[in-house]
Amino acid sequence: MKLKSYLKLTSIVAGTIFYTTGHAQNFDSYTQAIDGENFSIEMIAVEGGDFKMGASESDTSRKDDEKPQHDVTVDGFWMGKYEITWEQYDAFVFGEFGPEKFKGTDELKTLGIDAVSGATPPYVDMSFNMGKGAAPAVNMTQYAAIMYCKWLTSKTGVFYRLPTEAEWEYVCRKGKTDEGDLKSVAWFDDNTNDKYEKTGSKHANSLGIHDLLGNVSEWVMDQYDTDYYKSSPKNNPWNKPSELYPRVVRGGSWKDTKDKLCCTARGQSIQKWKRRDPQIPKSDWWHTNAPFVGFRVVRPKTQPSAEDIKTYWLTAIEDYGLN
Repeated sequence: MKLKSYLKLTSIVAGTIFYTTGHAQNFDSYTQAIDGENFSIEMIAVEGGDFKMGASESDTSRKDDEKPQHDVTVDGFWMGKYEITWEQYDAFVFGEFGPEKFKGTDELKTLGIDAVSGATPPYVDMSFNMGKGAAPAVNMTQYAAIMYCKWLTSKTGVFYRLPTEAEWEYVCRKGKTDEGDLKSVAWFDDNTNDKYEKTGSKHANSLGIHDLLGNVSEWVMDQYDTDYYKSSPKNNPWNKPSELYPRVVRGGSWKDTKDKLCCTARGQSIQKWKRRDPQIPKSDWWHTNAPFVGFRVVRPKTQPSAEDIKTYWLTAIEDYGLN
């Protein structure tokens, strides 16, 4: 572990000085370099604001779990211009914190990061057959996506996490993503070859963010609850998970019909996504049967306290796949 990266992570965990980059004082879009890696992550600045979240009661084309429509305010944040790619994700899985370098777990525990278990054959077969490199990474659990954010935070000294469901919908609406010709901005069952495509192949929305709808569904931070909208807070709502299933994915994917590619549409994780996982308990890291689920990262405009940051690093819940 490089000393600089260790000091960054130590400051996050201990609540001392938080390492930031030169662009931290300005709320502009920027490109995040990652120490020791040959790739970067482009981040788009999104001003916060108020919006109507969910579908209106009069919209009979939308599902009940998208209602009632309610007032929400979100603070400003940066969102990844693209979904996290295999190149970016494999740096975490097989790189500095991966199993090839760390055979034991003592050093990982010291850093507050869990080891990544080996992938099962169905995961390997699907991911390679559909393409890697600049294609969106898929098959990871929400926990794995969160641990990627934790790794990225430790590598950069800048706090990254998954978007909340409210933040994701705010960007989708503010960027007018589902207005106009859907085929120009999204890959879905009507225009794909039964697989995902390279990130950024379609037009961006009006904010400059690509593939928010289609290509792969995206993990957000929330527990899925059909009734949450009835009582969710107005300011920066986050339905913090307490159970393994279901959790929320947004945006629809390459295998979905266009009605699921809507700013208000809500998806939920299910145990069948691990159907071919032979492990008991099943992996914390891989969904062997979900080559349609990926993620992107966000960074809040206002840096949370060290204690608040810890609340986003959710712990794994054992999955025995009995239901």
